[in-house]
Amino acid sequence: MADSAHNGLIPVIDVAALFGADPAAWSGPDQALGAAARDSGFACIRGLPDAAMPGPETRARLLAIFTLDEREKRRLSRRKFAPENRNVYRGWFPLQPGNLTAKEGIDLGGDVAHGRALCRAGDPLREPTPLPEEPLLPGWRALIAAYYRAMERVAEALMSSLARGLGLRADYFHEAFRGGLSTLRLIRYPPRTAAELATLTAQEIWVEPAPRGRYLVGAPHTDSGFITLLAQDGVAGLQARTPDGHWIDVPPLEGTLVVNFGQVLEQWTAGRIRATEHRVLGSGLERHSIPFFFEARAEAMIAPLPLDAPDAFAPFAYGEFLWKRISSFVEFRGLENERAAASGAPRRHPS
Repeated sequence: MADSAHNGLIPVIDVAALFGADPAAWSGPDQALGAAARDSGFACIRGLPDAAMPGPETRARLLAIFTLDEREKRRLSRRKFAPENRNVYRGWFPLQPGNLTAKEGIDLGGDVAHGRALCRAGDPLREPTPLPEEPLLPGWRALIAAYYRAMERVAEALMSSLARGLGLRADYFHEAFRGGLSTLRLIRYPPRTAAELATLTAQEIWVEPAPRGRYLVGAPHTDSGFITLLAQDGVAGLQARTPDGHWIDVPPLEGTLVVNFGQVLEQWTAGRIRATEHRVLGSGLERHSIPFFFEARAEAMIAPLPLDAPDAFAPFAYGEFLWKRISSFVEFRGLENERAAASGAPRRHPS
């Protein structure tokens, strides 16, 4: 069931019934979620289990990793930023000045919740996640594990809902995500300095008139995978592009998660679900966000649905798609070389 949209376009959907055992109660949220996936590609959901809806205090505890000193952040960093480290896909990424996107954060894999059984030697996509030592952030690891599992539960419920809305059996997508590559990311967007803003003006960083308007801190993009669940921190800045090309704010509504959909899910559903472009704006305030990217196993084959012609597109393994797509993001540039090094293949060099 959907409330009237909070900005005229993005619905607020109560999904509480999806976590109950009464199939008759699923039809309302199924219809509302299906309409949002088809029309705007964005929604805010509420009525979530307590573990999946962090309030200000829990968010602060999750985001306490940003209080670590630079030495500890370097220990957690990906090899791109700290050559002495072994991890290349999971871990810390620092600010990279001079880009339209200005953020720092850490990417956490499924091993934080399910242990090293999900890891595989020689495959950076399934490497162990570097974590801060327990004495530095007491209780943080357990909190992260619980939140990761809560996000998986929400994403699985949404995938079941979308499957029913498409006329498929509720568990149609489940096997592809068993032991998947889902990422929990913690992000900090610091205010840009005046000097940096002056340097970047030529790159159209200002989306509202300078010097009092808002500017880009997260470049426009679509997510690459399936479903993204986003917890915001109370500071506005997220925007989504409407079908007619306008940008609209996605306000940080307490008690909700933002949901949007990725490119693979759009292709998998033959465009029935929209991967919507979005961006992040800054206005001089520090902003944090906690996205969870629900992702399939590397070996999961993405093939046309029973609803579509068998030759609608050539089936592909999700892991191969991810490798090709991920290096387009500033914090992952050069990752294709790291994969080649891990596999023993020759590195690619720019022409």
